[in-house]
Amino acid sequence: MPTAEDCKRSLEIEVPLEEVERAKERVTNSIKQRARLPGFRPGKAPTSLIESRFQSEIRSEVLDALLPQAFRDRVQKEDLKVVGTPDVSELHFEPGQPIRFKAVFEVAPVFDVGEYRGLPVKYQEPTVTDEEITKRLESMRESKAEYINLDPRLIENGDFVLVHLKSVSGLSEPIDQDVQIQVGAEDTLPAFTENLLGANPEEMKEFDLTYPEDYAQESLAGKTVRFELTPKVIRKKELPALDDEFARDLGDYQTLDELKDAVKKSIFHEKQYVAQQEAKEELIDQLVRQNDFPVPEAYVDRQIENQVKARLGDLAGRGVDPSTIKLDWQKVKESQQDKALKSVKASLLLEKISQRESIYATKDEVDREVQRIARQEREAVPVTRARLEKEGMLGRIADHIQAEKTLHFLFEQAQKRA
Repeated sequence: MPTAEDCKRSLEIEVPLEEVERAKERVTNSIKQRARLPGFRPGKAPTSLIESRFQSEIRSEVLDALLPQAFRDRVQKEDLKVVGTPDVSELHFEPGQPIRFKAVFEVAPVFDVGEYRGLPVKYQEPTVTDEEITKRLESMRESKAEYINLDPRLIENGDFVLVHLKSVSGLSEPIDQDVQIQVGAEDTLPAFTENLLGANPEEMKEFDLTYPEDYAQESLAGKTVRFELTPKVIRKKELPALDDEFARDLGDYQTLDELKDAVKKSIFHEKQYVAQQEAKEELIDQLVRQNDFPVPEAYVDRQIENQVKARLGDLAGRGVDPSTIKLDWQKVKESQQDKALKSVKASLLLEKISQRESIYATKDEVDREVQRIARQEREAVPVTRARLEKEGMLGRIADHIQAEKTLHFLFEQAQKRA
């Protein structure tokens, strides 16, 4: 089975003495012009004194000037596609002798992709039921619901109650806000229902609430918080009638039937997208299984870093401060290794297929994606483009578009079965 070791290469490289002496002379003269030595004007100190006083600096600068170039020249001559940074060892740098060193590095894998047209995949065009359409319409009605304030009375099961919620202890960032709670609802925590049932408006209750370990808001998950809960207003929900007027209020429809047709198409496209993504994942799995080749460790490490960054970004979006998370890189690497290796192999395979089929991202496709990002960020397109270019993201956007187009090509060519 191919491993990352199969991507490792080593070269023993020699820099001729003539090049070493020329580099040493250039570096020495450069330091001579910059050096400030007592009793000498800049550039006037004897060369022998400069060589003696700045021996370490001269050695370091000569190596910095010669080793990278010597390495680049040699790998270019050997026609090697280097991945990452080489490790230099066995360095020999003595007066009057050539520089010799050993460079150990990784190279991009060379492989042929097997047959990728006509791969079998499970896929069936989705259908949309009347029940799904009705459920979506009801959700749309819920989004247009109005809440009517009721006269004060005892709170009953099913009531919508505007409450003032204040955390007394248990949180580093306290809660102090008005929220609406439906008493007894499936997504209402039991402690809220218990303390609201039978209460009067303005009757404050104080209680402890322990959030479930798997609570969606991670900053609250598993924590015990003491709350002060004060009901303010009892409300009744009123839904709009499902008719032509409701359809017209949504904007682009004249009749309820038009709205239903649009809802049906929307549900179909959503289900189609999910079904196609599942089929494409299956195609990727087949490609990776059928094409075994070594992957440089540098590629895998970079992918693991990207996965971790994405996860930290997701946590930040949920209110968790990533700086408070201590990562054991070795454990992270072990846990993410298989997923990262599969992702890298998939990317390399898609790239190989895209080259063979001449599938690339067009300028218009990249421009549309930049425009979409600009709308999302609410900034001018030139500003977004300049930022993405500075961050080196335009190339990544093009690569992503190319990969998606290649994957769609594989899906179109696949033998689909129910």
